Amino acid sequence: MLLPTLVTCLAGCAFLLLPGSEGCGPGRGHGKRRSPRKLAPLSYKQFSPNVAEKTLGASGRYEGKITRNSERFKELTPNYNPDIIFKDEENTGADRMMTQRCKDKLNSLAISVMNLWPGVRLRVTEGWDEDGHHSEESLHYEGRAVDITTSDRDRNKYAMLARLAVEAGFDWVYYESKAHIHCSVKSDHSVAAKSGGCFPGRASVTLASGEQKSISDLRPGERVLAAAGGGELIYSEVLLFLDRNPLTRTLFHTLHTESGARLSLTAAHLIFVSEGNCTEGALPARGLRTVYASDARPGQCVVVQAGGEGRLSRVSRVSMRASRGVFAPLTQQGTLVVDGVVASCYAVVEQHALAHWAFSPLRLLHSWTGATGPQQDGVHWYSLLLDWLGRMLLDPSRLHPLGLAQGDR
Repeated sequence: MLLPTLVTCLAGCAFLLLPGSEGCGPGRGHGKRRSPRKLAPLSYKQFSPNVAEKTLGASGRYEGKITRNSERFKELTPNYNPDIIFKDEENTGADRMMTQRCKDKLNSLAISVMNLWPGVRLRVTEGWDEDGHHSEESLHYEGRAVDITTSDRDRNKYAMLARLAVEAGFDWVYYESKAHIHCSVKSDHSVAAKSGGCFPGRASVTLASGEQKSISDLRPGERVLAAAGGGELIYSEVLLFLDRNPLTRTLFHTLHTESGARLSLTAAHLIFVSEGNCTEGALPARGLRTVYASDARPGQCVVVQAGGEGRLSRVSRVSMRASRGVFAPLTQQGTLVVDGVVASCYAVVEQHALAHWAFSPLRLLHSWTGATGPQQDGVHWYSLLLDWLGRMLLDPSRLHPLGLAQGDR
């Protein structure tokens, strides 16, 4: 049986997380400081990673051309970084338009270029293509690809420029031509999918004081309305964020209930439902089960806040919309009430109870130390660790296909 093995792995990790041993966590360990790693330039026609550009391990599949008149044009943002030269031979500003992820990586690369070659800037020769100048299904059509050189156009620098692009975080880098380096990124949607399960930043929670607060403003240590095992509402401490990214734009499934509540969450997030009759509002005697948000259907019942208690309300419809910001707070209880609907804190794995149990070492660590250390924006390292263990030990059918290890929609 795999679960005892997983218990052993998690218990071992919890032991390693004790003060004095930092092997599982991010940041520097104790002892001698490592010398800087020497960067190896890419060879001509080499690409990194060593897979095709539009595959899962690189920038992912093509999602369709973006034009100025399309709904998806709002996914692009202009880049006015003064440290980057944009060729803009079309004189339309198209080369400056790109996805947020592409912009972030490009800005990071610009800093690396100036640090390595003082007085030299990064130069973009091709960015978003709205005129059809590239091959079919080119990521240039989505603002996810750029062709770059250095401002001095010194071709002797291009091999190292490609390496710097890899280090800057581009999802695929290709020393394509003697005249430029090609770089591309995953879609913002697919990157958000790697977070597993989140709520939008505009979603609200209820503090113990009764105050309503945006989930984007929530802080560890605050107590929020959550639900106990039987569905009754209680207040539970926020321990940390399993994912926190104010800039990421992604698709959310929105569950609309007959009571008027609306809950938005990403596809792989867990929601409590009942298949029984919920017209009377009472919680089911045999309890609730969890389903992925992507599997929630009209006719199912969810638990909504009604005064100081939880009541069932039927899902009338499910819609989808894009929104910016992804946030996944973890409470001591493993649940929380978001926009008046009870939801799990967990995602990716099909059962709330299994997920809550898997996070026991992290909650135990928090109870010992009172804190889990500083956390930057992004997916929490413990979530990444559990995802890796789960994919090593569990049947893949028990994990959502858009989980943490899934890089493409």
